[in-house]
Order: sequence, then structure tokens, then C-alpha cells
Amino acid sequence: MRRRRTIAVAAALLGLVATAAPAGAPASAAERPAPRPAGVTVVGSGYGHGHGMSQWGAQGAAQRGLGTQAILRFYYPTLKPGRATGNVSVLISGDTSPDLVVLDRPGLRVTALRGGRTTRLDRPTAARRWRLTPVSGGDATLLEWRGATGGWKRSRTLPGEAQFGAGGAPITLVTPVARRAYRGVLRSARPTASSRTRDTVNVLPLESYLKGVVPREVYTSWHPAALRAQAVAARTYAAFDRRDANARHYQICDTTQCQVYGGATDEVASTNRAIDQTRHDVLTYRGQPAFTQFSASNGGQMAAGSQPYLVARKDPYDTAYRDWRDPVTAGEIERALPAIGSFRSVRVVARDGKGAYGGRVVRVRVVGSRTSTVLSGDDFRSFFGLRSTLFRIG
Repeated sequence: MRRRRTIAVAAALLGLVATAAPAGAPASAAERPAPRPAGVTVVGSGYGHGHGMSQWGAQGAAQRGLGTQAILRFYYPTLKPGRATGNVSVLISGDTSPDLVVLDRPGLRVTALRGGRTTRLDRPTAARRWRLTPVSGGDATLLEWRGATGGWKRSRTLPGEAQFGAGGAPITLVTPVARRAYRGVLRSARPTASSRTRDTVNVLPLESYLKGVVPREVYTSWHPAALRAQAVAARTYAAFDRRDANARHYQICDTTQCQVYGGATDEVASTNRAIDQTRHDVLTYRGQPAFTQFSASNGGQMAAGSQPYLVARKDPYDTAYRDWRDPVTAGEIERALPAIGSFRSVRVVARDGKGAYGGRVVRVRVVGSRTSTVLSGDDFRSFFGLRSTLFRIG
């Protein structure tokens, strides 16, 4: 202890000498601005929000012998079995043009939604494609066809909105970037009653819709019990969204903001079988389809959600996505948060106390040369593309 005190006194004296340097002398190391950090490395576990069912956890549970119902009870405690039927309407986000173009096929029909008149498109036989385009300020629809050569040719004008169908057989939609087949009907729909433009919406039976969802959400080679659990969760999620829909012209989207949906093009035998084996099965809360959120991996700890059945609990079945590492550069932080100036530091200031690293991040403070700011864990994750909020700053 005595030696440490002597060293401290000597260091203080040296400091006094340094501050007494003559004017114009170079600044000491203590007086120079701190170097700008290159960034930080984030170390974390899990992939996704962690609410409800972990898809990797369902696979792990199935491999350890749990059946479909046991998996669902673990991830959605207190929910009751129920049934859901009927159709669902899905916004096709990949069709960014105001028109709707499909390939010709046997049995193709067009229906004018105002009046409900349906016409078979058997003529002209030279048609290779058909197109619906809004006209008259969006209040009518122009039907056109195109052959192997030449441009578009007018067929007729239909009152109001219109749609293509083929008696349940898949129809191939042509978008600006791809071709993809869909069951049900493809509708040229107005977002609002006064819209001049259109969106493409796929209206089809709920069971057919699921066959384009489940193979996009999980690996189709997974254990059958895990695939069946995913089928029930996805069916319930869609039934909940259908009941809770706010848009005029569709009930659910086809991206990760809802459920990823790829249409008939993505159907696979193993997931089709899982859907057929759980036909119409859903989970209910107070008699209505529940909000059955799911994510890829919860990192071993389920996160509490917005509903009483989305509980926080340890998950012994999910061992995926542990201790991943993501670098976040100073430049990325400064571009996301320009008001802070030059990046100086970042630290976690609040966690939920459950899971690895002390729990999921609730708040983060980012310090810069001009100011500091506090972000939610979800915002920090979103800004920098992190896999989850279950992380630490490495």
C-alpha cells in the first residue's frame, strides 16, 4: 500500500510539471482528443423477436420426442384448440406495377367484380399473356391480350375492379422481376374507393395459402412434428390477421412483416403433408384465433409478448444461434445517428433480466462528440441489422 501511494504522488508531480510546459509546446497525450473508436462488436444469441414459438426450438423438441401438441403447449401455454376455414386475401408485394399480367392457360377466366360477370378467355387462341389495367381514373379495368409477337391488343373494358381465375388451378403471375404461380384468384384491387392505381391481391383458401407459407418459414426436411407445429402456428396467425385486418383490399401481406408467402411455386410435399394432417386446426384465446407469433430462434429464452399467452420462460429445446458476433462500425453508427457527431462509445443501460448476458436489451446509450442518445433495444437492433436483442457489447 505504501509503495502505491508513493507512485501516485510521483505521478501527480509529473503531471504538474507537464502542465507547466512553455507556451507553444506540443500537447501531452493526456490533453489530446481521444481517438475515434473504430466501432464495436456485438455478441448475441437468438434470431428474431423471441415471442411465442421458436422454430429451431420446435425442431429441437421434436428431435427429443415431443409431439405436435406438446410443442404447441410449451410455446403457447393456456391456448385452446379451434378450427378455421374460408379464404384469405394476400397482398403480392413483388408486383409493383399498376397492371396485373398473367400467362395464358386452359380454363383462364376474367371476372368483373362490379356485377360479377365472368368470361372464359378461350379466344383469341393466339394469346400468350393477359393484362388488367386501371382506366377511367381507376373506376374501370381494361382487359388486353398479347401474342407471341406484337404489342398489347384491347379485348374489352370491364366495370370496376377485376380478377383472373382458373377454377382453382395455379395461375402464373408475371411481375417486373419474376414469374410465380398462385392458386385461387389474382385480383386487380383498388387500395381505396377513390384510388387511381391498383395492387395485386391473391384471394385463395386458407389451406392453399399455408402451402405457400410453411416451406418459406422452416426447412422442409425438418421433423414432421415440427412441421405440423409450424402449420398450426401459421394457420392461427393468418386467421388472427384476417380477423384483425385494417386494409380495404387485403388481409395479410407476403413478407416478414406478416408471414413469408411464395404461392404455389414454393409448395413442397413434406410441408403440404403437415398442412393436410392439421387441416383447419388453430389455437384460440377466449374463443378467437390467437396472435401466435414465432421467430427463428429465441436464444434459449422466450420473451414476453403483447398477449398473456406469450410468456417469458427458459427454452431447453433451442440451441441455435448462440454467441454470434456482428461488427458495427463507427461510420454505420454516425450515419444512423448523425446528431451525435463523431462516435465515442455505446453501452447497455437496461435489460429485462431474463436469459443470457443478463437478459434482452431494453435500452442502449450511444455517446458522440456532440451529444448522446438513448435507443430502445429493438431500435438498436433494427438500425444495425442485429439478429436479436439478446446481446452484449463485446
